[in-house]
Amino acid sequence: MTHVADGGGHTFTPANVIPSQRASANRSQAIELTTVQRPASPSSTIGDNFGNGGLSTELELDQALTPIESATTVRDGASVRTLGRSVEAGLASEATLVNTSALPPVDTGFGAWSFLVAAFIVDAIVDGFPLSYGILLNAYLRDEHYRTQKFAMNLLPLIGTLSSGLNYCSSILIQPFISRYPQYRRLYLFSGVVISFVSLYAASYVTKLPHLLLLQGILFGFGSSLVTSASTAYIMSEWFVEKRELANMIVFSGPAAGGVVYPFIISALLRTRTVPETLRVLSFLIPGLCIPFLPFLKGRLPTARVVGPGARGSSSRAWLKDRLFWVGLGANTLQGLGHFVPVLWLPVFAMDLNLGACNAAVVLAVLSGAIFVGQTCMGVLSNHFDPWLLGLSNLFLTCIATFVFWGVLSRTLVGLLVFSATYGCVSGGWSSLWVGFLKSVAKDDHLLAGSLIRYMLFSRGIGQIASTQIAAALMSHSSNYVSQGNGIDTPSNSTSDGYDPMERVKLGFGVGDGRFQNVIVYAGSCFASAAVPVVIGWALTKTWRRGN
Repeated sequence: MTHVADGGGHTFTPANVIPSQRASANRSQAIELTTVQRPASPSSTIGDNFGNGGLSTELELDQALTPIESATTVRDGASVRTLGRSVEAGLASEATLVNTSALPPVDTGFGAWSFLVAAFIVDAIVDGFPLSYGILLNAYLRDEHYRTQKFAMNLLPLIGTLSSGLNYCSSILIQPFISRYPQYRRLYLFSGVVISFVSLYAASYVTKLPHLLLLQGILFGFGSSLVTSASTAYIMSEWFVEKRELANMIVFSGPAAGGVVYPFIISALLRTRTVPETLRVLSFLIPGLCIPFLPFLKGRLPTARVVGPGARGSSSRAWLKDRLFWVGLGANTLQGLGHFVPVLWLPVFAMDLNLGACNAAVVLAVLSGAIFVGQTCMGVLSNHFDPWLLGLSNLFLTCIATFVFWGVLSRTLVGLLVFSATYGCVSGGWSSLWVGFLKSVAKDDHLLAGSLIRYMLFSRGIGQIASTQIAAALMSHSSNYVSQGNGIDTPSNSTSDGYDPMERVKLGFGVGDGRFQNVIVYAGSCFASAAVPVVIGWALTKTWRRGN
């Protein structure tokens, strides 16, 4: 069978090709053809990676053929040979012939499941850390050395969102590169882990916020992007076919699982150590936990290097004029502008409620766990219901959770936990709707579908990074703040009449002398605004269906 991997590592199976693992056991002579085609010109643009060229092609007996490459299957005794039209067209290539009986099976066996477990754990370790940055942010803001520096209110929150947001944004560049040069995937994995270690270890010794932003924010984000992109590429293109959706769900839940554990680890470290010392411990902890699992993150197939023209992908650029694509992208950007605000600021909010560091960690852990539940549930629902109607319901419930559960009821630990669980379930499920949003745009072009998903990831990352600066600006201009005159505003801790100000707080809007009021309104407004393009998208799909 023939397998074509797009820039993001996605693979697709036609109905008329029979996987080799279903062949009878006596076909020990079956061969497998693995080809990777590389563009001749090194000056291909990013657009090429998502269209005519720049996509790697792997031809496997065990894997799948994109509908774009019609397959010709020839049965000769005990041998099965599958040749793609691109090979028949005379593309220059080299082939590595491998006895399929010597290859580990797909979808089952120790090789597949050990890879899946290792990918889940590594993603949880590397990508779960940025999701828990709110615990570190609270420590930074309460440390005199950091909070008194110029632009502290802007730079400190940006560190965490860059380390996570760059992972979203860089997929549009890294994934096509990894797919074009698959022989370097393991190098990307090890390099990403090393970069993550170096970034945090070096950050533990710097004292200036711009240096901290460069190391803990940008460099760590780049390292985690390499790890995530390389590990998911193996899943998409080699180890899983029939169980690929299950494998993707398990691996992509890794960061949320890490987000459940990391708040407690970081909080425990901060009780006995300074922020730099905590970073130093984490810099060794992350690679120390990852390294034992890296040997299991390996490809199933040997890869043959081929020099030739780029593999054919979707040559159509009609999607650029498709209104559904831009409507979905706009809704996704607006949702991203609001989604990450509570993820970042809830620990600070909890500390302003005088709940303590341990309870702040619990609140963030509940939020991360609820995000995983939301992703899973929405993924199941999207297979049975209109994604645009699901998106509209999702945004409506997220608005309710933000304005009511956060803005009104979150003045106690119980209220804050209710908000964390509710918000995580509804807002966390948004990304599971992307495939449904883009289905009418990509139709049966699976290469195009993989490319469009990367644009959704990019817009989500942009929304995350931009939301940090917007929220920081809104907090800095809150009228109830007590200015410290040193680069950051903090809420007052007492009143002149000796009463605890929290005794006078009746709503979540009033926590921290009201500094979160504008932020809560902003986040809820983003979700309400995102509902507008979703309604437009639903109307467009109804019109399109009637026209067909």
